[in-house]
Amino acid sequence: MGDYDDDPAVRSIVVSYTTNILVCLLTALVCFRLLRLFGFTTNQQIAGVFALLFCTTFLHYTQNMMENNYILLLTLTGLKFQYEWLRTRSRRSLLIGSAALGANLLTRITTGLDLLAVIFFLVLTLWFTGMRGQALRARCVEYMKVALPVLAIFGLLDRVYQYYRFGSFSNTYIQLFGREQKLLDPDLPAAFPFERPFHVGFLGALITPEKSIFLFDPLLVLAVIVSILAWKRFRPQIKAYLITFVALLLAYILFYATYTDWSGDFAWGDRYVSTAAQIVAFISVPLLLRHRADVGKFVWRLGIALVAISVVVQLSSVMFWCPIEIYQMETFGHPTFVIALRLKNILAFSLGKMNQWGLDTDAMKEDPWDYAHITTFNFLPFLLARVGKAAGWVVRSVTAIWFAALAADIALLAYIRKRAVGGKFDAGTPSLE
Repeated sequence: MGDYDDDPAVRSIVVSYTTNILVCLLTALVCFRLLRLFGFTTNQQIAGVFALLFCTTFLHYTQNMMENNYILLLTLTGLKFQYEWLRTRSRRSLLIGSAALGANLLTRITTGLDLLAVIFFLVLTLWFTGMRGQALRARCVEYMKVALPVLAIFGLLDRVYQYYRFGSFSNTYIQLFGREQKLLDPDLPAAFPFERPFHVGFLGALITPEKSIFLFDPLLVLAVIVSILAWKRFRPQIKAYLITFVALLLAYILFYATYTDWSGDFAWGDRYVSTAAQIVAFISVPLLLRHRADVGKFVWRLGIALVAISVVVQLSSVMFWCPIEIYQMETFGHPTFVIALRLKNILAFSLGKMNQWGLDTDAMKEDPWDYAHITTFNFLPFLLARVGKAAGWVVRSVTAIWFAALAADIALLAYIRKRAVGGKFDAGTPSLE
């Protein structure tokens, strides 16, 4: 690649790999424990974890490091430990859950919505289990005595950091961003950065072929179907969970509907709402397994098909760096069915047909760094070979390690599936059912 010299150092690669792996492992563990608290069997818990890892946009953000998966980890941790407090009245659990939700505020201020969602879930669960009046108020007071001081500390830390960085306790970086951009470009609308027509962002997140949450997280469709058919048989905490996090998903869509960059721009799907979408989507698989007899054979087969489609969508999301379709759309125009275009890109690249099929557009070549990364499979061995800066023995060694690790992962998944299908994980395992 000539004088190309912009890729990260080995230190950056190691930090990125280890951090992403740690976040992924912790999220899987918390998801597993949360499903256990909800009374799912071990096999259903495993299915739920795999659904999160391989059937939602979580997989994309394990490779494309943004704050999304970290936010999901903290939200699920807060939910898990605070729900554990609801069941056991463990003060320690409530402290841990509150700290996780408080730490989320330091990541992105809009995660205050996640905090409110968890509180609403707790209250709704108590309500659905028949708690009313003085008993309900007493539990709320008990919660506030422990959680509010913890949340107040994190809220204060957020404001102190805001003052240190921007010189104001009350502003947010979005307000300052809008002000600075309008100084640079006086022609920007007065409402910038919330100047978009509401319907553009709202319908965009729901039905557009470029960003629809139902296309990028197909398990949302399964969650809707299973909920409609088996709602009366759901346990109180599951009803509370679905109501709460569907409301959270809607709240995020509404909040970002008028934002200038409502779609998340260079992202796979709508990254601002993806975390809430994942929380609703992944639980559809353990629910399908639990209520298989209730939903009937047709829905069961439809569910299996949606799981398969989800796996294909998410695996395709990591094959290329996501801006490849964004550059192509500068030539092809809008709207574009991004997932279909991604599958076409994978096939064309595998067959060496990018030029013949008109997919190697001029817009892709404007930035040499981007062009180097969007014209090869987005995995370390292929990127090292494409850039051409690493020694040959390094590329060959990394490639061998990568393929060996991939083979080991496939073998492990096959082993887990065999034991799960045989019911061996559930045998002798205590359940909360």
